[in-house]
Amino acid sequence: MARKPAKKTAGGNGGVGGPVTGTHSIVRGIDPYLPNNGNTGYRVSRYDLEIDYKVPSNRLTGRATITATTTVPLTRFCLDLADTMKPTKVSVNGRRVARFAQRRGKLEITLPGELPAGAAMTVGIRYGGPPGPIRGQWGEVGWEELTDGVLVASQPNGASSWFPCDDHPASKASYRLAITTDSPYHVVSNGVLVARSTSAGHTTWVFEQAAPMATYLATIQIGQYEYLKIADKPTPIRAAIPARLRGEFARSFDRQEQIMRAFTHWFGPYPFPQYTVVVTDDTLEIPIEAQGVSTFGANHCNGSHDSERLIAHELAHQWFGNSLTLTRWKDIWLHEGFACYSEWLWAQECGSGTTQGMAARYYRRLASSPQDIVLGDPGPADMFDDRVYKRGALTLHALRVEIGDANFFALLQDWTARYWHTSVSTENLVSLASAFSPHPLRDFWQRWLYEKPLPPLPVLP
Repeated sequence: MARKPAKKTAGGNGGVGGPVTGTHSIVRGIDPYLPNNGNTGYRVSRYDLEIDYKVPSNRLTGRATITATTTVPLTRFCLDLADTMKPTKVSVNGRRVARFAQRRGKLEITLPGELPAGAAMTVGIRYGGPPGPIRGQWGEVGWEELTDGVLVASQPNGASSWFPCDDHPASKASYRLAITTDSPYHVVSNGVLVARSTSAGHTTWVFEQAAPMATYLATIQIGQYEYLKIADKPTPIRAAIPARLRGEFARSFDRQEQIMRAFTHWFGPYPFPQYTVVVTDDTLEIPIEAQGVSTFGANHCNGSHDSERLIAHELAHQWFGNSLTLTRWKDIWLHEGFACYSEWLWAQECGSGTTQGMAARYYRRLASSPQDIVLGDPGPADMFDDRVYKRGALTLHALRVEIGDANFFALLQDWTARYWHTSVSTENLVSLASAFSPHPLRDFWQRWLYEKPLPPLPVLP
């Protein structure tokens, strides 16, 4: 995310070895930053979602099939589901469940008998209602109507606004998403479009997201878009835009392929089969990222390069946030610090500034702001504060100064490869960085992550 949840206006252990491919290498509990989200007792491995959505009436009907494994003996369990989405039928392992209840964003399901730990569990839920955003201290997140279409931006707790889920960032699973809507509309979702069919004025779009994905990164974007091919190498890049913005898009987004090439050089292979940019016909306060997709407003597509830092920022999240996803929200700097530092790296690459100059500019801004945030645990009220983003980027710049360019960029490559498609923590990065440093980093991390005063400006030699 560029700064905070978007709105429209009007695991491993840090040891040596190959990439971690499991989706649950980190044992997690309920996140204290969002204590009402996420659930215990089971582990989801797949969501199969069938969504039928009427744009004019804002009416959604859905069928969710959730594949999971119990982690403890279960007689009842919960899923996150917004109160606007009413369940009408629930089954577990093919047997209809008579006892289920919904309140305060939770769907509680009582089983007819106990399931032992390690048991397979297939949960089927039919539901529907008028979807809308979830309101909280970070604004409105989740399903949101546009002037003519839909935007879904769920960070951090908006996924349940449109499907039942275990809404915890470390709960990563594969997805199949089948979305049916009126035929004039184009649908973009996560993963690869594997089928499309039209019947009686409606089109069904079927997407397969094979790579593990956190619930908040699942998205549906609906609008009267035209679909463009931007590049095929090193990664397929596509765009869905209003036809009226084709000329402005060609100028504002003309360097996407170059940014992709630079990022794959610095960070390693792009982690998903393709990348899609959506430009809505509405003004958006900020752009937002989902897995394999970034969404911008018409205001970010004005024929200039004014929004290019945001274009770079959202693309960087495909590595830092989407492939490597935090286990706990207190580690948000692992997403936003890396994405902001990627902006600075790109600024130097394209000749619009230097990384050191960007660091100095934002250091001055932070030095003149209240220094009352602990980067490694900023608290839920401040986790999307711009100071977390910029101090996170400065921490990476300081680490680069501390260990040298060769070690720093080797660390980035190892970081993204080792924790490919899994969940990470600050402790993982601290542990891994020690292997790339000629001296101990304990005092360094203490100053930058766990003390409020801003350390001296790091300067590249």
